[in-house]
Amino acid sequence: MSKTAQSVWNNCLSFIKDNIQEQAYKTWFEPIQSVELTDNALYIQVPSKFFYEWLEEHYVKLLKVALTKELGSNAKLLYKIKMENTYGNKLPFTEQIPSTNRQAVKTQEVDVPIANKNPELKNPFVIPGIRNLKIESQLNANYSFDNFLEGDSNRLARSAGYAVANKPGGTSFNPLLIFGGVGLGKTHLAHAIGVEIKDKHPEKTVLYISAEIFTQQYIDSVKKNTRNDFIHFYQLIDVLIIDDVQFLSGKTGTQDVFFHIFNYLHQNGKQVILTSDKAPVDMQDIEQRLLSRFKWGLSAELHQPDFETRISILKNILYRDGVEIPEDIIEYVAKNIKSNVRELEGAIISLIAQSSFNKKEVTIELAKQVVEKFVKNVKREISIDYIQKVVSDYFQLDLEILQSKTRKRHVVQARQLAMFFAKKFTKSSLANIGSQIGDRDHATVLHACKTVDNLVSTDKQFRKFVDDINKKLTL
Repeated sequence: MSKTAQSVWNNCLSFIKDNIQEQAYKTWFEPIQSVELTDNALYIQVPSKFFYEWLEEHYVKLLKVALTKELGSNAKLLYKIKMENTYGNKLPFTEQIPSTNRQAVKTQEVDVPIANKNPELKNPFVIPGIRNLKIESQLNANYSFDNFLEGDSNRLARSAGYAVANKPGGTSFNPLLIFGGVGLGKTHLAHAIGVEIKDKHPEKTVLYISAEIFTQQYIDSVKKNTRNDFIHFYQLIDVLIIDDVQFLSGKTGTQDVFFHIFNYLHQNGKQVILTSDKAPVDMQDIEQRLLSRFKWGLSAELHQPDFETRISILKNILYRDGVEIPEDIIEYVAKNIKSNVRELEGAIISLIAQSSFNKKEVTIELAKQVVEKFVKNVKREISIDYIQKVVSDYFQLDLEILQSKTRKRHVVQARQLAMFFAKKFTKSSLANIGSQIGDRDHATVLHACKTVDNLVSTDKQFRKFVDDINKKLTL
């Protein structure tokens, strides 16, 4: 006898009924209707979004076990949520949402050697027991590889991260340094690697921490005279993930302690994963011995996503939230929000919220309103290349002349203005600005910025140049 949606669901209900209290069964499972069965996927209809969220939070494991018994290990569960009449349509409509089946990352237990001189080893996160430390991984289980979509902009970093997750400490990518601009997915990818390691190697102790909190913990350990305990604790970790490592800049004591922790972990085959908004070569005030270690493994850059990747990201968000939007609107958002993934997500969520709260149908006009307001409220990240183009166009110079070695006064002033605005509008180091604008050193950039400041206060015509270019860059 062939299986039907109803027969599969009835068998699941029999199993569920035996494993939960009767009142819970009546409340949460009796109102559910089976809708459709396709290959290894069962579609069930629930009365509301709240109902779906409750099932996912409290009963997803039980549902997965019941469904696996019926349809095998590849079984999938999808919810159809019956929504009330929102847009003045005559009939209710449904949203379709896949089950996440993603549990929070469990607390890790680590046995501390009894021979340790200090039996009261301090965990910087919590006060532990004497012989057994409970270590929270600090990982966000929602940041997984499943929802970190691959594209040309992130393929190297994602592939390297996946290789590390399969064999932590056993690849040449140690340390793995992921770097790139704001909102491109560095933190997401770092969490995804940690979550994947916990799935595949549950015996490994994984810890995610921001460089800022790491620094604060170190300062506290110095105040309490427990610096050695601090170091010993971090030496227990199998996979250490430090986010925004550029925050260690200028913090000599923290860099020194991290240097010792890093050496110990690396020498003992443990995995280190770092994220930064700069490449190692552009990091300022980081000790040379630490920078050289950052370069031991692989430095992988995350770039701005291309159009196809942006489309995929938007479709994934909509699929995850059970929302359907016409293709032309998705393309419009993808074409107009280019800078980073975070802004892209913000724009589509704003669009869904506007539609839902104001009971408006999602149209291209609504998309234009939302995107226009959103883009206006977000400062565009200006690149050094763009600044050079604007300055060259303003003074009607070729870019090659601007970057050349010529000492003609009007070219020198244009070059100095480009350097001045690059320092003002970008996070690049003086050395990086100089190398991109005619291969100059950081002292030349510093001199250019001081010259512009002086001329602004003494030369009326020059002040007009600065105001005009500033307007063009901030439009």
